[in-house]
Amino acid sequence: MIHRHKVKIYYEDTDAGGVVYYANYLRYMERARTEFLSERGIDVAGYHNKGYLFAVVHIDVQYKKPAVLGDLIDVTTEVREVTNVTITLRHQVFRENNLLVEATVRLACITKDGKPQRLPEEFILFLPIREKSS
Repeated sequence: MIHRHKVKIYYEDTDAGGVVYYANYLRYMERARTEFLSERGIDVAGYHNKGYLFAVVHIDVQYKKPAVLGDLIDVTTEVREVTNVTITLRHQVFRENNLLVEATVRLACITKDGKPQRLPEEFILFLPIREKSS
């Protein structure tokens, strides 16, 4: 199951040339992940308050084409793998049918002290696991 999150590109998102600043894609992906989880009944803030923190421990990003001022982009999110402690997601950013950015992000569930901890059972139950493809 692929989740889609729309983002409009504003002036504040761009550099002097009107192109989206590369680090902003990470913000868009974070928002898309949060919405993806929320739609599955997983309240990230609620888990945070219970002592479950989710840290990005690895990210691999490929920038293919730029988004520009005024664009409406789609950020997709899909689960690639769930382990006892980590979730690996794939994000793609599209403008219309053109792939702009592609990323794989691994999150680890940690305590407030930064130690790894088992994902809450609900994550394993509610997150659809998609088979890895090459």
